Amino acid sequence: MVKNMYEDTEIEERVDKLEYILGDFIVQTNTGLNRLSGEMREFKNEMSDFKDEMSDFKDEMSDFKKEVREDQRQMNKKWGELANKMGTLVEDIIAPAVRPVTEKYFNCEILSFFVNARKKDKTLGLTGEFDVIAASDEYVFLVECKSRPKKQHIYDFLENTEKFRKLFPEYADRKLIPVFAGLRFEDDLISHATQEKVYLLAFREWEYMDILNFAEVKSD
Repeated sequence: MVKNMYEDTEIEERVDKLEYILGDFIVQTNTGLNRLSGEMREFKNEMSDFKDEMSDFKDEMSDFKKEVREDQRQMNKKWGELANKMGTLVEDIIAPAVRPVTEKYFNCEILSFFVNARKKDKTLGLTGEFDVIAASDEYVFLVECKSRPKKQHIYDFLENTEKFRKLFPEYADRKLIPVFAGLRFEDDLISHATQEKVYLLAFREWEYMDILNFAEVKSD
């Protein structure tokens, strides 16, 4: 009987101790969870602030890119106008654009390149001047530039291509690609050139030199 009472007392002490340990564990766990919850809340707030900062940064970068693009447009425009006044439009703006643009659109490699080419054939009684001649294995690009292009210039250019064929028989096996170039073209002149199957090379929105009617002429 005494033994049983002793055993019961020992069991109660163990149970009390376990309850104390369990209670302390629960308290510590709750404290840890509360602290973790607070840290997570702070982390979420920091992430929210970071997202806001990134959003502001993206907006600032977008505005910066717009400013840079506008500055580039203005610089190209002023550069073109200056080259136009100085009479160096072909050398400074048109000629440097011909090789990359033609190679891009016609998937070719320019093998020979001439700027302000002049040729006279006494036998034929012909003299010709050509702003840019660029040739690949398959094509020969004949480029003429006008600072203030008009419709009549398109007709004159087409006549000049016939003269070119006679003066440069070495390109007889190449497909002749007429390219009329300038700083910019009005819509009606673009339509007219397209009808005559003449490619137009000019600034696209003053951002870069490009063929303005490639798809339309190519599809004809």
